[in-house]
Amino acid sequence: MIQFDEKIYFYLLFIIPVIIVLFILALIWKKKAQKKFGNPILLKKLTPNKSHFKSTLKLILLLLGIALLVIGLVNPKIGTKLETVKREGVDIVFAVDVSKSMLAEDIAPNRLEKAKRLVSEIINQLGSDRIGIIAYAGQAYPQLPITTDYGAAKMFLQSMNTDMLTSQGTAINEAIELATTYYDDEEQTNRVLFIISDGEDHSEGLTSDAVEEATEEGIQIFTIGVGKEKGAPIPIKRNGIVETLKKDSQGEVVITKLNEKVLVDIADDGNGEYIDGTNTEQAVDFIKEQLIKMDKTEFEAKQFAEYKDQFQWFLGAALLFLFLDIFVLDKKTKWLKKLNLFNEKEEE
Repeated sequence: MIQFDEKIYFYLLFIIPVIIVLFILALIWKKKAQKKFGNPILLKKLTPNKSHFKSTLKLILLLLGIALLVIGLVNPKIGTKLETVKREGVDIVFAVDVSKSMLAEDIAPNRLEKAKRLVSEIINQLGSDRIGIIAYAGQAYPQLPITTDYGAAKMFLQSMNTDMLTSQGTAINEAIELATTYYDDEEQTNRVLFIISDGEDHSEGLTSDAVEEATEEGIQIFTIGVGKEKGAPIPIKRNGIVETLKKDSQGEVVITKLNEKVLVDIADDGNGEYIDGTNTEQAVDFIKEQLIKMDKTEFEAKQFAEYKDQFQWFLGAALLFLFLDIFVLDKKTKWLKKLNLFNEKEEE
């Protein structure tokens, strides 16, 4: 298991392509300048010991030194010991709607991005709880099983998009049914399901049955609404540019609206509450209060307990390459010249 302390330093790696471009431009300029100065054959005779390979070698050493230096600044840590620890918390599953209606921009930047931000902020407020993530549209897909790895949860969360499921529509019942399989029957933890959606539901009455089965399993269902009741069209974009708006079979522009009634009914039947997701801070604070009130159950979790810094190896290697870069001269090395590895030996 690897962790990074200062990921922001990875941006320094953009220096490498800049240096490569500058090196190529310098070579082009040098060749043009040499042609103006004199005949290439004559220049070669005047500088017989100049190595064409050494300049490239110096560049490679410099780039390796910079890359390793950046990795050292990031400070990678490797987990060296996996142990089982006792924790107290609640098992939480987030079911995120990824249907095309979630692309509507009545909430900036769009409903899906708002939903992902809400889940991310809720995760930030958690302590020892376990979490899982489900994506659903016309069908439900297990995005992340129950885990205590919040970093992995956020990574999987950010990768969610409306193209990840081929079956379109919105079947909330399938998300609820899949969620019931997430919880460990052996450990009778408090079980919470958060459904983040605009309330569109094409499951034709099957949702109420799924909610009833979930409550029998001891699952408390909260719903979070994203979107506005006045609705908005669904933009179809390519490379971030709106090409057209989604239309129905009659050619009319589809206006998707927040259906609070569906979400309120699910929350009421699921012994939970409906939460307006318009204001992220208020919604997260309310959810935090609800989770605090719940009884915490002790469970076992495996985690890497010891992480060792590895930055020193990368910094040491970086200094070595940078040191070699300083002392590598543009002149040909005598013993390498005899071997003629780079075809630099003059033809007689």
